Amino acid sequence: MIIPRYHVAESLIAGAGRGLFVDEAVARGAVIIAPDGVHTVWPEARLRQYPPDSREVQSSVRWFENWFSLTPEWSDECYVNHSYTPTALWHLGFIFALDDVPAGTEVTMDYRYVIGDGERMPFADAQTGREIVGLPWAEALTASATILAKLKR
Repeated sequence: MIIPRYHVAESLIAGAGRGLFVDEAVARGAVIIAPDGVHTVWPEARLRQYPPDSREVQSSVRWFENWFSLTPEWSDECYVNHSYTPTALWHLGFIFALDDVPAGTEVTMDYRYVIGDGERMPFADAQTGREIVGLPWAEALTASATILAKLKR
């Protein structure tokens, strides 16, 4: 569920395709996206039985530990693109504004939080050229919780 009014349009990130843009300002620490209607959750072992370019893998995000939610119908939430300088933070299925986000801003997040431990994205970060490699679960959870706690002060 995307909380603020938004639209999907061509991303400002080279090679990213489409992106999700907020149509109204979002305050620092506010929820931009909250999980709803999560109907498919698989353990990573089941997910990895599919090829990397499959609809199942392409539409999955790590929700917690080694459990991944799948959205094969490709909802608008799937248009949040990767950035190493993101506008938002992924934490346990929620996406929070990392700072005040003005209307018209593309919502981006660090994909290292939503892919499996050591998993490599098939593309590099568009701005830096750095490889995108999934963080270990404990590190991802600790980092996102620490950042979120500071946002909520």
